[in-house]
Amino acid sequence: MARSRAGRFAIIFDTDMVLAFIKVHQGWAPVVVFALAFGESLAFVSLLLPATVILIGAGGLIGAAGLGFWPSWAGAALGAILGDWLSYWLGYHYKDAIGTIWPLSRSPRLLPRGHAFFQRWGVLGVFFGRFLGPLRAAVPLVAGICAMPPLRFQLANVASALVWAAGVLAPGALAPGWLRW
Repeated sequence: MARSRAGRFAIIFDTDMVLAFIKVHQGWAPVVVFALAFGESLAFVSLLLPATVILIGAGGLIGAAGLGFWPSWAGAALGAILGDWLSYWLGYHYKDAIGTIWPLSRSPRLLPRGHAFFQRWGVLGVFFGRFLGPLRAAVPLVAGICAMPPLRFQLANVASALVWAAGVLAPGALAPGWLRW
């Protein structure tokens, strides 16, 4: 008996089965969310990993499976903080020489524009840069290259990560409750 493609797909990705799997392995949710947020925030890796969309979907799975929101939120925030911190450190340590490494070497105007951005916006640029997709991982790198004081960078980094983590996970995590209401 031949089945349609949609029928085979529905059998493989049964919603109840997926949610049951997530509930059984719920201890891994913060770890997975941490890894995604870290990759999304790390310079160079973020170009290859479209984690924001995945994190929004993960928020939906967290809500649908009835998992606690706060452990996953903490994982996302910590991953984002550490990813940005490492990007900042790379820029601070390697300075303008990092511009010779791919993919920055393909965009020679990017670093001078980043310097101008920080002369204008400073610490606010770090905070709001996290919410601007294409700039998310580049802003901490340029902050390090510009030798932004570490304490000022970390204050903006932590504050923005806490808000960003809630912003990417909460809509999906809260959707099941909104739909029932």
